Amino acid sequence: MWGCGALLGARTRSRLWREVLVAWGRRWSAAAPYSASAEPSRVRALVYGHHGDPAKVVELKDLELAAVGGSDVHVRMLAAPINPSDINMIQGNYGLLPKLPAVGGNEGVGQVVAVGSSVTGVKPGDWVIPANAGLGTWRTEAVFSEEALIGVPSDIPLQSAATLSVNPCTAYRMLMDFEQLQPGDSVIQNASNSGVGQAVIQIAAALGLRTVNVVRDRPDIQKLTDRLKSLGAEHVLTEEELRKHEMKNFFKDMPQPRLALNCVGGKSSTELLRHLAPGGTMVTYGGMAKQPVIASVSQLIFKDLKLRGFWLSQWKKDHSPEPEPVHDSSSSGGLAAQKVTPRAETEESHGVAPMKGRRVVASVAYFRPEK
Repeated sequence: MWGCGALLGARTRSRLWREVLVAWGRRWSAAAPYSASAEPSRVRALVYGHHGDPAKVVELKDLELAAVGGSDVHVRMLAAPINPSDINMIQGNYGLLPKLPAVGGNEGVGQVVAVGSSVTGVKPGDWVIPANAGLGTWRTEAVFSEEALIGVPSDIPLQSAATLSVNPCTAYRMLMDFEQLQPGDSVIQNASNSGVGQAVIQIAAALGLRTVNVVRDRPDIQKLTDRLKSLGAEHVLTEEELRKHEMKNFFKDMPQPRLALNCVGGKSSTELLRHLAPGGTMVTYGGMAKQPVIASVSQLIFKDLKLRGFWLSQWKKDHSPEPEPVHDSSSSGGLAAQKVTPRAETEESHGVAPMKGRRVVASVAYFRPEK
């Protein structure tokens, strides 16, 4: 499975829009629950016709459900997360922008209702997730091409399935692709309680890597520390603790990190660089502070530190033999084919996903159409 991520926009603002859209999702479920007796052509979706403030541009609309063609799959959505990247896409400042009007939502899980005569990869009853960003998952059901979907096990938690395609994959790719880490090596990261951060902790633990996990200070910091350590974190530090002079003695008992994972930027990323081992790499996959990454000349010259970036969509493009545009067959004006136009930005999300007997755990805001 492919993975990457990065967050654009302030954390508080993104949280506000997630709460707004969750409320809309609840009203949708309460007002028009899905049932087998419902008119089959009636689909409800959260649609935006132009970019802007999600609270102003997103509307709940009825769409027509297209007939199932030979290579099509009729899917009833079970759950879909509301992620910062979804908000950024609606605002128009994301790296991939669908043709307008568009249905919101990049992640989610649905159940196959029917398949076309040429479909061989999935069958009715199977669970499926989007193969790429921009599919438009904030709807009760849709008809998609088989190539736009990936089958997943139906015996995993619903929220895990709905948020499977971004955070764990992001964490895995960043741990594997930038430094040749061996068991006993250490990794340092900020935003460690994010979806990606918690996935990093668990995957790193499974690989025998040691983690230094940086979080913002808060009244219940001990509760958060205990939770992250229960997932496999070795050390949990606040941003303030990382800046203290005493940190120079911290790495006497463990190797300096060769890999740093930055989702914040600004002073936080500068501190990660300060503690990297010579020749180490810092990978930036988000910019929650909306501040630039600043590296001193001495760090680049005398420590030979490397600065890299990571984005899921670009990774997929680079590793896909024949990239396909994401589209669906639902029709309502310009929604007949929801194609995605690339820009040059970043992406991220928050969620839960399974991994080799473990669960990669994080909080997620999502809506779930009722049966």
